[in-house]
Amino acid sequence: MAAPAEPLPPVIYTMENKPIVTCAGDQNLFTSIYPTLSQQLPREPMEWRRSYGRAPKMIHLESNFVQFKEELLPKEGNKALLTFPFLHIYWTECCDTEVYKATVKDDLTKWQNVLKAHSSVDWLIVVVENDAKKKNKTNILPRTSIVDKIRNDFCNKQSDRCVVLSDPLKDSSRTQESWNAFLTKLRTSLLMSFTKNLGKFEDDMRTLREKRTEPGWSFCDYFMVQEELAFVFEMLQQFEDALVQYDELDALFSQYVVNFGAGDGANWLTFFCQPVKSWNGLILRKPIDMEKRELIQRQEATLLDLRSYLFSRQCTLLLFLQRPWEVAQRALELLHNCVQELKLLEVSVPPGALDCWVFLSCLEVLQRIEGCCDRAQIDSNIAHTVGLWSYATEKLKSLGYLCGLVSEKGPNSEDLNRIVDLLAGLGAERPETANTAQSPYKKLKEALSSVEAFEKHYLELSHAAIEMHTSIGRTRSARLVGKDLAEFYMRKKSPQKAEIYLQGALKNYLAEGWALPITHTRKQLAECQKHLGQTENYLQTSSLLASDHHLTEEERKHFCQEILSFASRQTDSPGHKIVLPLHCFAQLRDLHFTPSNAVVHVGGVLSVEITMCSQMPIPVYVEQIAINVHFSIEKNNYRKTAEWLTKHKTSNGIINFPVETSPFPASQNNLPALELYEMFERSPSDNSLNTTGIICKNVHMLLRRQESSASLETPSGVALEDGAHVLKCSGVTLEPGANRITFRTQAKEPGTYTLRQLRASVGPVWFVLPHLSPRVQYDVYSQEPQLHVEPLADSLLAGIPQKVKFTVTTGHYTVKNGDSLQLSNAEAMLILCHAENRAVIYSNTREKASDVSLRVQSSDKVTSISLPAAPAYHMIEFELEVLSLPSAPVTGGDSSTLGVTEPHRKHKDTQKAGYCMATTDHKVSIDCPWSIYSTVIALTFSVPFRTTHSLLSAGTRKYIQVCVQNLSELDFQLSDGNLVDTGSSGDLQLVPLNTKTPQHIYSKQSVFFVWELKWTREPPPSLRCQFSVGFSPASEGRLSIPLKPYTYEFQVENFFTLYSVRAEILPPSGTEHCRTGSLCSLEVSITRLSDLLEVDKDEALTESDDYFSTKLMYEVVDNSSNWAVCGKSSGVISMPVAAQATHRVHMEVMPLFAGYLPLPDVRLFKYLPHHSAHSSQLDADSWIENDSLSVDKHVDEQLDSGSIKSRGSVHSASSSEHKGLPMPRLQALPPGQVFNSSTGMQILVIPSKDDHVLEVSVT
Repeated sequence: MAAPAEPLPPVIYTMENKPIVTCAGDQNLFTSIYPTLSQQLPREPMEWRRSYGRAPKMIHLESNFVQFKEELLPKEGNKALLTFPFLHIYWTECCDTEVYKATVKDDLTKWQNVLKAHSSVDWLIVVVENDAKKKNKTNILPRTSIVDKIRNDFCNKQSDRCVVLSDPLKDSSRTQESWNAFLTKLRTSLLMSFTKNLGKFEDDMRTLREKRTEPGWSFCDYFMVQEELAFVFEMLQQFEDALVQYDELDALFSQYVVNFGAGDGANWLTFFCQPVKSWNGLILRKPIDMEKRELIQRQEATLLDLRSYLFSRQCTLLLFLQRPWEVAQRALELLHNCVQELKLLEVSVPPGALDCWVFLSCLEVLQRIEGCCDRAQIDSNIAHTVGLWSYATEKLKSLGYLCGLVSEKGPNSEDLNRIVDLLAGLGAERPETANTAQSPYKKLKEALSSVEAFEKHYLELSHAAIEMHTSIGRTRSARLVGKDLAEFYMRKKSPQKAEIYLQGALKNYLAEGWALPITHTRKQLAECQKHLGQTENYLQTSSLLASDHHLTEEERKHFCQEILSFASRQTDSPGHKIVLPLHCFAQLRDLHFTPSNAVVHVGGVLSVEITMCSQMPIPVYVEQIAINVHFSIEKNNYRKTAEWLTKHKTSNGIINFPVETSPFPASQNNLPALELYEMFERSPSDNSLNTTGIICKNVHMLLRRQESSASLETPSGVALEDGAHVLKCSGVTLEPGANRITFRTQAKEPGTYTLRQLRASVGPVWFVLPHLSPRVQYDVYSQEPQLHVEPLADSLLAGIPQKVKFTVTTGHYTVKNGDSLQLSNAEAMLILCHAENRAVIYSNTREKASDVSLRVQSSDKVTSISLPAAPAYHMIEFELEVLSLPSAPVTGGDSSTLGVTEPHRKHKDTQKAGYCMATTDHKVSIDCPWSIYSTVIALTFSVPFRTTHSLLSAGTRKYIQVCVQNLSELDFQLSDGNLVDTGSSGDLQLVPLNTKTPQHIYSKQSVFFVWELKWTREPPPSLRCQFSVGFSPASEGRLSIPLKPYTYEFQVENFFTLYSVRAEILPPSGTEHCRTGSLCSLEVSITRLSDLLEVDKDEALTESDDYFSTKLMYEVVDNSSNWAVCGKSSGVISMPVAAQATHRVHMEVMPLFAGYLPLPDVRLFKYLPHHSAHSSQLDADSWIENDSLSVDKHVDEQLDSGSIKSRGSVHSASSSEHKGLPMPRLQALPPGQVFNSSTGMQILVIPSKDDHVLEVSVT
């Protein structure tokens, strides 16, 4: 490719422009090198570092090499960058000194002088070395001499400005190295020139922009300057930077327009306020619209011209950046902004001109995007383009309405003139779209040409927009386009086609709760249904609109009057009914039952009061309001008494109905609240926290499909229920707002009545609420007469008068004069008759009816209570006093020593658990006048006292102690305590040791009584006693009847003292006191106090020649661990059965603690031989290997295992000879037969002298 001989004129098509580099010197040399240079230069990218901290970029450099001429150099004040030569190169292959001096040096001098004259400092000298010329000339100096001369003559300190290119046309390594060095230098020089000149240009541009507040500043001039910078970036293929320049211009102009609207206008904006005369839309098929650019340059462009040109440049750069979908987004914003800017600048625009411009621009953008994208890309990015389709559809609709193309009669003459004017403003079709069949120009011209053509294009665009919106899930936008389409069909008198779009839009708005769109759509739908003759649908929609508060009062009255007018007209079929939902006519707010528990007996009157809130704007006369009632008899319904029903019914009788039957279903705002809970998951090994989060418990309520709950507003299809049970109220005028309607009914048949359906009739129009929610029921019962007896206190106490409440529920029975209750008297329970007994009669709702006297007559066997006359379904309540005879439970033989033989452990556990009062049941048979059968009731009385006895000994003297414990919550006065021997033994005397004055016994407290036993002869083996004491409540005054005393019977056995045990501890000899750790002597004396008695005759008694004897076993036990028994602690003795016979036992004990220590316990047992019956039936349990004694089952439970083991060591030597034989038994002596005179005695023990730690036992 040869270098052009003449400089190229400035071409504005920027993609064909390249940075200019001038070439001087040997043109033939450059022509030969140019092909290689043009290919090699852009191959390697260079890093371009720019000022102001902007990020570096890698760019590929290309250049437009032109022949150097002085005309190409920029003159003073010329700021054009596209024609600016960034670098000047001088080419030479001179290798002869003479030639250099003769021609080359002068030529170089002239070239540099011209550059200096124009302040051009970016230059380069290239010396090409050719080996062929060196061979032809023998007198050639070395190459470096020419290069050195050039560097010395012209480069001075910039020796790198002179570059050597060796054999550029050869293919050798030396040539390649030479080329690489040259290209690196060339790229670096170009970049440096770019950076310097662009920086200077940007500074000048910034300075110009800062002068925008000065008078005379022109936006168009500044526009051209910044666009020049954008062209340079585009020339360098830096499209992003070029786009930034246009975006800055866009933002600057938009801000001026906004300021103008706020009253702060610039003078230069007046050029853009001239009337719009051309509206041919955007031009995007050229890289640059030179026509509009020249208008801007001459300051003759309108607002639409500037916006069109600016967007066309942005569109071109975005397409270079492969961002076509951003073009669509920006285009939609541009079109909307232009409409607003024209209003702000008050630009005069002919009617319809702006619609034409927007329509053409939308289609132009869409076709431009389709031209650079395939169908798959377009289909997958519908979301970016569908807005343009919708906007184009909307503007075409506006043009159709404006030009009369949608009217029923078609356009008139005025409309035709307007169409001609609009088409004239489009001008001639542009050459680039002239051959396109579906160009925006042709589409608009065809659409405005006729009614049929407009309908075709409008329907085509509308259906395409709806389909696109639907495919990407933009249902609301699709419905909005559908509404416009429905309006078009209504104008075209095709309501059947419009209805489906209106129903679809209404369905969507109902699902999402858009109140105002619902109202507007319903108005359109009502008009459509009226034209279609859909009477039922029209009446339903009219009722909804009449109750819609978003309409004006006049509009609401109009729709309400439509319903009333229809209802007043005589229809051909009088029996025909139109059923509509009640919620659009009135709302049920609450319901109130009287009686409030919604329970009524057969024959009773029930009233139901409802509150209905009329939605109509005017009073409406309702012929009848009815509630359909469903009657049911439940299983076991006879068990539902008034009491049961009252417990299971609401108390206030008011049922509130939620306002859930609203004109539209629950919207997003009415969804339930989020139920969020924290969730933690911990590691099972170390309980460390693994994960945490939030769980929504009601996600199934929040994410369910809302649209499915909204149905089309078609006839509800509610069937009118017919039944025998209907509550009616006729001739009611419903005023706007709350109205109270009362229904009354008389109960006839028992069962459950459910209110199912509420309906109001206005002529043939019935407004129906199909189901009442929550469920509303009332119950009618038929009750059998009943008698209920219950104590007034928590428990009845025996021995004192107690009140009992009688409740007679009459049910369906009417109590007549002379009816009475016959009570059979129990032997141990009395019914007390007073002169004044009162009975109260209540209604079923616990309202007091009357208070009458009650007559009670009592005989030996029967007590008669005369009932007062009372009507059915009432209650008679009265109180009577009853008295149960007091007595303690009879004790058996095992309890004859109650409080004595009771084991200590059991006594302790019983005290912890607490005692309960003994109870006595009295059954009373009652004959009622309404039944042939007797009613048996049981009254339980609790004995307030618990009584125990114990036998006390003091040597041979005996005492009986009786303990009376008050277990009730009342306080009593005790008097006349007496104890008698029921055996009538004349030789036995009971001497009381008690006070004779009455004693006060408080709740949960005890009182003790003591008697001494005295006898003249041998006492009997057992003693039967009866204790009695008078009592009365301490809080009450004098009682009307005397109370019987409280009695307690018990038996005492083996109470005579047979043995006296005495223990004595002596200190070691020579010491006054016992010391810890020292052995002391223990002497135990066992003395027989009487001769042979009847109780001694048992298996242990043996007879010798002179006297009787019995075998006893003694045992020394220290349960408090104060003493250590040394040696044998137990043994068997043979005790003579004679008075004052004494046996002494000596043993050694050691005190373990210092202080006053109680003496060890000494226990006595009878030593019984083994039963002979046992020897004949030996089993494994009867034969034991070790030495031990067989302990009787009746041995005292206080003997622990330690004492048994100590006893087992008595006959270890002898028992070894009889190993395997049956062994004797031990029987504990009753406490009354043994008196331990050492009980309670203590002995002083002093500590040892060498003790370092002193332990003292304190008892």
